[in-house]
Amino acid sequence: MRYLAESFSLGALRQGRQVEQFLGPAGSSERPGIHYVEVRPAKTRYEIFLHTLEDIGHETFTDLVEFPPLDPHDEEEEFGRLVATRDDPLAALAAAEDVTGAVRGRWVNASVVQDEYHDYVMAGRPANSSPDGHPWPVPPFRS
Repeated sequence: MRYLAESFSLGALRQGRQVEQFLGPAGSSERPGIHYVEVRPAKTRYEIFLHTLEDIGHETFTDLVEFPPLDPHDEEEEFGRLVATRDDPLAALAAAEDVTGAVRGRWVNASVVQDEYHDYVMAGRPANSSPDGHPWPVPPFRS
């Protein structure tokens, strides 16, 4: 099973491991991109990072950490944009969902987001829904 039950997402965060979620396409047809959200444990807090990257991948290249930022002039985007911090793992997931439109039942362990991206590429980069038919989130950061 790819997606983590809430208890497993919370357990991963409490054990110092990050969870991620692929959020689908970003950018425009002239400059296509993708984005994903990451909840990362820090010393005493949980940090929520939004990654908006140029979609340069293909079926054999899905290492999202190697993708350049969609906006090459945004130095902060090089490592993701910190969009929120919380003291509690449940509050961090809720904040990530509020800020990015992430969905509670679609969190994955670290690096599995690359499998999500691979499925997206293999499905022809669907604009309106994930390859399994789940609609892409429409969070506040998208217009």
